[in-house]
Amino acid sequence: MKRRMQALYGSRAVFKERWNFVKSRLLFRYALSYILAFLIPLTALTVFVYDSAVKNLRSEIEQSKVNQLSQVKLTIDDRMSELHALASRISYDEHLTPYMLTNPLSAQEAIRTLANYKASNSIVEDLLLYMHGDEKIYSYRGLADLNVVFNREYRFENWSSEQVRSNLNEIDQPLVRAAEMVNMYSRQEPLLTYIVPIKTNDPYPYGAVVYLMKESKLTGVMDSILNDVNGSNYIFNENGEVLTTNSRGAEMPNGEWNTLAQLEPGIHSMELAGEMQSVVSVKSDENNWTYVMTMPSHQFFGRVAHVQTLIMIVFALVVLTGSAAAMILAKRQYHPVKDLMEFVGIQSGAAMKASNEWDSIRQTIRDYNARIDMQQPFVRNQCLLLLLKHGRPNDREMMKTIDEIGLGFTKGKGIYLTAILSWSDPADNRFVPEEGNDIGEALGCLEVGEAGARVFGVEFSADDQLALVITLDEQKTGETLPARIERTIEAVRHIAEKALPSSPHIGVGSAYEDVDSLNQSFVEAAAALEYRKMNGRERVIYFEQLSDSESTEEGSFWIPRKMILKLDQSLKQGSTLVAVRIISDIMDTLKKEPLSVHLLRCICFDVLNSLLRTASELGMKEVFADISVLASFETLEDLESRLVSLASEICQQVERSTEEKRDTLIDEIVKDVDDRFSDYTLSLEHLALKYSVSTSYLSRSFKEKTGLNFSQYIWRRRVDEVIRQLETTSAPLKEIIEQVGYLDAPNFIRRFKKEMGFTPGQYRKLKASKRA
Repeated sequence: MKRRMQALYGSRAVFKERWNFVKSRLLFRYALSYILAFLIPLTALTVFVYDSAVKNLRSEIEQSKVNQLSQVKLTIDDRMSELHALASRISYDEHLTPYMLTNPLSAQEAIRTLANYKASNSIVEDLLLYMHGDEKIYSYRGLADLNVVFNREYRFENWSSEQVRSNLNEIDQPLVRAAEMVNMYSRQEPLLTYIVPIKTNDPYPYGAVVYLMKESKLTGVMDSILNDVNGSNYIFNENGEVLTTNSRGAEMPNGEWNTLAQLEPGIHSMELAGEMQSVVSVKSDENNWTYVMTMPSHQFFGRVAHVQTLIMIVFALVVLTGSAAAMILAKRQYHPVKDLMEFVGIQSGAAMKASNEWDSIRQTIRDYNARIDMQQPFVRNQCLLLLLKHGRPNDREMMKTIDEIGLGFTKGKGIYLTAILSWSDPADNRFVPEEGNDIGEALGCLEVGEAGARVFGVEFSADDQLALVITLDEQKTGETLPARIERTIEAVRHIAEKALPSSPHIGVGSAYEDVDSLNQSFVEAAAALEYRKMNGRERVIYFEQLSDSESTEEGSFWIPRKMILKLDQSLKQGSTLVAVRIISDIMDTLKKEPLSVHLLRCICFDVLNSLLRTASELGMKEVFADISVLASFETLEDLESRLVSLASEICQQVERSTEEKRDTLIDEIVKDVDDRFSDYTLSLEHLALKYSVSTSYLSRSFKEKTGLNFSQYIWRRRVDEVIRQLETTSAPLKEIIEQVGYLDAPNFIRRFKKEMGFTPGQYRKLKASKRA
């Protein structure tokens, strides 16, 4: 009986609510206005799209295919350029001179050197080195007779041993032979042959480098880029001869290849093999090769055929969806003032005290503004800290918040750099932690007008330190940039000295033209401050001047400390590309300097020690097990390869450590949400700022951890708490809803009813009746 009464009560309430909306003409006026507002422009837009969609889509498809084929061209051109460059390196290699090859004492070393060159290129099946007039030919496997190599090891269908000998001795320009079947011991496989005379570009070459490449290597490159093309692909040399083909579907007759080779770059439509084909052709500027892709036209433009039907379906769906949305919007606008007053009354309780409803709303908005003003310093500090740690985030809302801080300049571009202010020196046993708040307020937001600069103080995790984000207007040209930076730093130091009992220490990073590089400048400022602790007592030290402070005797050479510091920081930040680039720059510098062997090895060991020191700090004990291998290098190229490998391992370890910290961070955030879910100001954006992560990363990681997105999780926790209090307490419903952090009680009740099937009050009565 009680259940029937409750069901009847609920159905009457729902009917009454719906009838109040149905009987109002204003609802239909709103609905009709919304429908006409979107239907008229939608119809005009549909006609326009219907007329131009085919043309635009065809153009888009054609351009995408041209871009894909151009990517194939660029990739293969790069591979061939690498082979040409490799031949040039071989021609200048002191281990591969004719004398070294024929000398029994050095021949084995030459063979090993040749093996290293072969191993450095993945598309080369075999690499052969031939000297004019010689009956022998050299490979990474050893020395062999020319006739044996090309009669037994490699037997070409259309390239006899006499032609091989003639080509090797007579060509003075690179030669590429088309792919053909080659008998290699007990198997057959199509190979391309690329012969480069050496020395390259010499009118009188003394030998040749022969590259044997599997056709599948080149076709594999084409497949990886043209994976969505169900047609045929061709590569023609500068004489119109086909080098390689790759077909998906019906192959073109050989007689039509000449037609394809003569096509101008662009897109063509022609009949091939009795079927209309769309043909894309591009030509290389490097070697005049022509790249051709053919595809049946009905497949090439298959998407166009569906556009008309798709447009009509989309139009119908949009009209239906728009009509439904119009009804929803009209319903939402039916009682706007009433809903707004309910919200104001629940939040402030001022509905009855104020002179009218709008005064209550105005007062509420003023209260919101006051709260926002109180949170602005915190938001600014968290946004700047995010920039310093991670650079500009990809999250649109976070970027908008950062742009509103005031880093930019309306009339021109800006110059951006970072400094770190330290007001304690462990070496002097002087600590002043109580000064942090005063100096943070003094440098929270500072204008240095004479230098055209703004300074923003940022509190971060380091004790007794304050980061300073400095922006300078690029259009101010009264002084040089270094002078303006120095003037700004002096102004900061002057203010800091007033707020602190002793002169602070300041490390200044490099200046950049974009705000995205602030994290790099922050690392440099930290490196400069660390350098001061180890090497000097200057109060202000600039990262750009670190190399100038390195003093060496005349005629001596050493890697600048500045470069080693940057290498250390790149490793600790896990930036593999930066670390590899710095190692490459160091090796290039060493190659250019006329250094003795002993000094060169000392410098090399210094660079190696820098990487080992960082690995030790990260606890990578396994690295030291291979220290003898790392130290036993013979050439700078060998050392560079080992350093690059070690740097990659270190950066990967940093990334793994970072991932572990991120997992711990997400656990901490979830716990924070569990503790503060009743705080109505709690939001995903505020948590992202608090923990210095992007909103998109936090949202994704939170859902992976909990199985719910952030808003769903907060709602679930609040509903669970409301249910608990409804079952265990007799507190008023409004008070319970406020305690869980939900300010809009009517909206909460509607959502609760939609999810549970009855209102919170009905739920409490139902539970009470069961207990009775």
